[in-house]
Amino acid sequence: MNNKQPNYKKIYTDIILMKHPDKLDTCQGLLEKKEFSTLDVIKLNQMVFGLKESNSIQLSQKHKSYDKSAIMEILEYQKKSGRNNTQVARQFNISRNSLAKWKKLFFHECE
Repeated sequence: MNNKQPNYKKIYTDIILMKHPDKLDTCQGLLEKKEFSTLDVIKLNQMVFGLKESNSIQLSQKHKSYDKSAIMEILEYQKKSGRNNTQVARQFNISRNSLAKWKKLFFHECE
C-alpha cells in the first residue's frame, strides 16, 4: 500500500495563483517550507479560504483526519498557550470531545 501524501505545496500554489493571487504574499512563508505538516495544511486552508459558514463546517467535519504528529502539535500548542479545550477546539475547528479523547489517549500512553 502506497502511503504517499499529496503535494500540498503545488496544490496550494496553484490555487493561490489561479484564484487568490492577492493572498500570495500572506501565504509565502508557509509555501516556502520543504515539508508540510497537517497543521500547515490547515493554516494554509484558513489563510486562503478563510472561515466558512457553520453549516459547511459541520458537513466537512466527518471528512477530517489527523495524524499523531498533528494531534501532538495541537496538544503541545494548547499546553504552551494555556488555553482550554473550548478555545483550542474553536481555533482548529475540531470537537472539544476530540481534544479530550486525544489527551486521554496520548497522555495516558506516556505514563
